[in-house]
Amino acid sequence: MCGFCGYINKKDKDQIKKMNDAIVHRGPDDESYYKDENIAMGFRRLSIIDLKGGRQPMTNEDDTMVITYNGEIYNFKEIKEDLINKGHIFKTSSDTEVILHGYEEYKEKILDKLRGMFAFVIWDKKNETLFGARDHFGQKPFYYANMNGTFMYASEIKSLLYHSDFIKEVNEKALKPYLTFQTSVLDETFFKGVYKLRPGHYFKYDYKINRLQIEEYYNINFKPMVQDFDKLVDKIDDTITKSIDYHIISDVPVGAYLSGGIDSSYVVSYLKPDKTFSVGFDYKDFNEVPMAKDLSDILGIQNKNELINADDFFESIDKVQYYADEPTANLSAVPLYFLSKLASKDVKVVLSGEGADELFGGYTSYDEDKTLKKYRKLPFFIRKFIKNIVSPLPSFHGKNFLTKGGSKIEDYYVGNAFIFDNKEANNILSPAYQNDITYQDITKPYYDKVKGRDDVTKMQYLDMYFWLPNDILLKADKMSMANSLELRVPILDKEVFKLAKTIPSEYKISHNTTKYVLRKAASKRIPEDWYKRRKKGFPVPIIKWFREEKYYNIVKEIFEEDFTKDFFDQKKLLKMLNEHYKSKKNHCRKLWTLYVFLVWYKKFFIDFNKTEA
Repeated sequence: MCGFCGYINKKDKDQIKKMNDAIVHRGPDDESYYKDENIAMGFRRLSIIDLKGGRQPMTNEDDTMVITYNGEIYNFKEIKEDLINKGHIFKTSSDTEVILHGYEEYKEKILDKLRGMFAFVIWDKKNETLFGARDHFGQKPFYYANMNGTFMYASEIKSLLYHSDFIKEVNEKALKPYLTFQTSVLDETFFKGVYKLRPGHYFKYDYKINRLQIEEYYNINFKPMVQDFDKLVDKIDDTITKSIDYHIISDVPVGAYLSGGIDSSYVVSYLKPDKTFSVGFDYKDFNEVPMAKDLSDILGIQNKNELINADDFFESIDKVQYYADEPTANLSAVPLYFLSKLASKDVKVVLSGEGADELFGGYTSYDEDKTLKKYRKLPFFIRKFIKNIVSPLPSFHGKNFLTKGGSKIEDYYVGNAFIFDNKEANNILSPAYQNDITYQDITKPYYDKVKGRDDVTKMQYLDMYFWLPNDILLKADKMSMANSLELRVPILDKEVFKLAKTIPSEYKISHNTTKYVLRKAASKRIPEDWYKRRKKGFPVPIIKWFREEKYYNIVKEIFEEDFTKDFFDQKKLLKMLNEHYKSKKNHCRKLWTLYVFLVWYKKFFIDFNKTEA
């Protein structure tokens, strides 16, 4: 697990040092560089495999190609054997060199062979071209920009900010969708002109003609098949446990995160690492540490845990937003930061359970309320007629039920966070940031690809493209790497997905629970209380904190800052805050989304040159 950065131009190559220093947290063990008249490449290393060898940037046998790479390829030994048989000569035991020789042999087709998480670039000196790729699901980040005659790229956006050709501006198109999705979902990031390379995509940049070509190499699709349930349960357990075996390849100790949920419990129960790590909050009903400790005790594993209080939480918010690069309003990013910090004291590598909900249908939103299911049996034209009548009316008990019941999934589902609707977002924004683009405009191209599928499949498909890479995996990578820790997710694996995509929806949502078939597979490994437990996520008591004077005043202070009115209607922000503080309404998620955006903006655009995270 590492970080890299670089740029291509005919100017001086001395700026690479500052760019590389900005991501020292991704690789404190080593730094190294490659420069020629066209390119400067920087690399930060967190040593996991081939501790003595494997130094990057790495060249091939004749020094015509140079690679920098971040991630882990779990099947690199099998690929290496194939390449040796084809005549390639290796000088290290690293997976990095396998990608490099694989590209020499197969060009972009090497991506089809890789099993793991990765982002990398390969500079072809002879042809003056740069080839780059990002893994199948988006576990590793990759950003790029082309400004003032310089093509630049990095594992984190903050690295790009240190190049003199970088123009730092807020992308005005990004704010409104963020208010709905709670995260950045556009290809162009919150920094104007900076783009994410999409998961499952590669690019070729031809420096001679300044041309960038981007292609998709991996397509996520669900293909349900009729199959025997019991045999499927056995296949799932076999596939996931084999994936865990692949994911523990390391030359340093490996631990695991453990909450009270089924996913991390499944991983831990099979892996049985020496140590598990858990965090919770010092509030009743917001602490899963006791459950994690109980399972660790049953398995005979040491559990290291920590409780987070409100002061700890609020004092870390600006760091979390800094390390995230773009504003992220997922509340669990903060406890994940603390969890990573805790684990990094003992290990360099941890396994976690991310991806299980998207692959196996684990979110509660996938399982509709029984009453709503009955209501949906009415003809759609009747439900739609009722919806059109109640929609303009003031809020009343049952309005949301009737509105949702008269809508198609494409009209309202955007993922597991829905903060502001289109009208609410424009209403709270300043005129400069209002626009006619709706969240339905953003999700429509994806829903169009799954027309005719059942609603569960549609929601899963959307989550695989939006929620998973832009929220779940982003915070997993950024919060772990903020603490120089490698996070691996064995359930979110190419081979596991190959099986998961064939599961019919009735095996996922069944017996009044979600991811039913995965629970049955997990029951082979974990106690009943764990595999039956409903998903809770990382419960955070923000609703209570915003009603305490100390934290109310912290939020109020930034809401009243002069720069806030550039983005929002300040009077409406303060009204919302006061309504929540006085317990008149529950606006906690909306307030949090607004607040962390302002914290992010202040960190990167007002205080950036004054302080460090």
